[in-house]
This record gives sequence, C-alpha cells and structure tokens, in this order.
Amino acid sequence: MNAILQCLCSISPLVEYFLSGKYITALQKSFGEVATAFAYLMTDMWLGDSDCVSPEIFQAALGHFYPEFLKRTQQDAQEFLIYVLSELHVALKKYHQRKSYQKGSTERCIREAIANESSIITRLFEGQLNYGIICLKCENSTYRNEVFTVLSLPIPSEYECSLQDCLQCFFQQDTLTWSNQIVCSFCGTKQETALRASISKAPKIIIFHLKRFNIQGTMKRKLRTDIHYPLTNLDLTPYICPIVRKHPKYNLCAVVNHFGDLDGGHYTAFCKNSVTQMWYSFDDTRVSEIPNTSIQTATAYLLFYSCQHFAIPIQKGKS
Repeated sequence: MNAILQCLCSISPLVEYFLSGKYITALQKSFGEVATAFAYLMTDMWLGDSDCVSPEIFQAALGHFYPEFLKRTQQDAQEFLIYVLSELHVALKKYHQRKSYQKGSTERCIREAIANESSIITRLFEGQLNYGIICLKCENSTYRNEVFTVLSLPIPSEYECSLQDCLQCFFQQDTLTWSNQIVCSFCGTKQETALRASISKAPKIIIFHLKRFNIQGTMKRKLRTDIHYPLTNLDLTPYICPIVRKHPKYNLCAVVNHFGDLDGGHYTAFCKNSVTQMWYSFDDTRVSEIPNTSIQTATAYLLFYSCQHFAIPIQKGKS
C-alpha cells in the first residue's frame, strides 16, 4: 500500500487536482469517502509538518469496499492500484453525452467513444487498445476497443530482457485455436482467428505491470528476470495505430519494486520529485535520495511513465 501511495503522490497533475480543491466540485457525495480520505492524505504528504504520515484513515475508507486490504497480510500492489484508481474514478466521474459511431472502418472504430464517464483518473491514466480480429477461414476483419489503466506485460525471458522485448511480446500477433476460437460474424461459427492489439489512445500516464508471478495449478513461482527499462524517451510508436497522429515519448516517474516470493514479500518505491527533480527511495518510514544509476533493478514490478513534464503542484489559493 505504501509503495503505491508514494507513486501516486509523485504524479503532480493528480496531486495538484487534490491540493487545489478541484476535486470538491466533482465529488459524488454518496461515493466520496475514499476520495476525501485520499485528498487529506495527499495534503498531509505534501504540506504536513510530520516526517512520516500514516495512511490508516485512507486504508479504513478503502477497506469498507475491499476488506482484504485491512488485513496485515501481503496483498498484490497491482490489484491495490487498480482498486484505488477505480474508487477515485467512481467518486469523481462526470457524465458526458458523446457521439457514437457504427463499427466499420478501422478509423471509425478507433474514434468510437471510449466511455461516457470522465474523471481526473480517466484523463490521466486511461488509454485504449484496438484489437484487429481476422478470421483465418474467410479473412473477414472486425475491430474491438478496450480501455485500460494498467498494461500487464508478459516476460519473454527467464534471465534478462528489455521493456521493449516485453512490449513486442504483448503486441505481437496471436493466433486463437482450439478452445480459444471465437465466433466469426461472417461464417457464423467458431473459427481460428488472428488477433493483434495496438494502442489507439495513449494515456498521459502509462503504467506497466511486469507479470513476475506465474501460477499454473498448484505450481507457483516468481520470475526474477532482470528487465532493462529506460529512464527517458520510451518510444511507443511501433505499437500505436498508424492513423493516430500523436506519438508521445515517455519518461519514467515512479517504480514499485517487489522483494521476496508469492507467499511473502515486501514492496518499496522509487519516485522522482517534481520539486527537486531528484529520485528518492521509499521503504516504509525510510526515505533516501538515490542517483539515477540506482533506478534500474531486477526487482521492478510496476513502472509509471509520463509523456509530460511534471510541474510543481499548485496549492489552493496560489497561482
């Protein structure tokens, strides 16, 4: 929990939204407990006088909906992140009437509305994948969109690889056969299908989940692959739909590390501070400045990248 909260606290646009009080006008009162507790926590972490801040009020608020996070047992950081982002979205969402498009050409499918609800969470973290689906019998092509806030990437090597290797593995064409066949709308029956994903909307903040935990039946193991990831200029152009004009490059802004195995372990965080532009290591109550050369480790589990430079958050009443 602490590692995820430190990473979210390092994302200036999100912090500014809460410190400036903008969240108050969007707050859905019947679902506002988690968002309000999050705002108080962000305020204490950025403006408080204490060296350490306890997230117990936020933990209790989130625990009303997800009791497993009240336990003192190890919980998955990726799941916790998804739950936090989901609850903040529910509390702060606004409804918008948008045009809908009939599925036809690739371009129209991509332009189809992502969602009728928007919030600070969707504006910062939500992206969209476009799946091209080709029936291998009749060659009929269809397209399907899917929104995401976290991309879970397979790890193609046991010992060493790069983030680009993981991305290539995720976005490579896959063939669905046997029990994975899907119904072709033209043939009317299940057929072998070629499936390929691309990014049709790149988020401002893209989060990669490195799938280190491998569970097959009763067999459980953690992949300790040393994954090399860039601190700056991550280029996602090869994975973005050709008709999408914007091809932003991303800079690393936070990392969640996992030590241990599936049954027990410990999370820490590396975060870049928007005020000092320095990197810091957060290990529960222990905080230390670290050089850029220490950011690359074999324990990385979640990677946060931003396509925009983080400015110092503006506080309420200041400009």
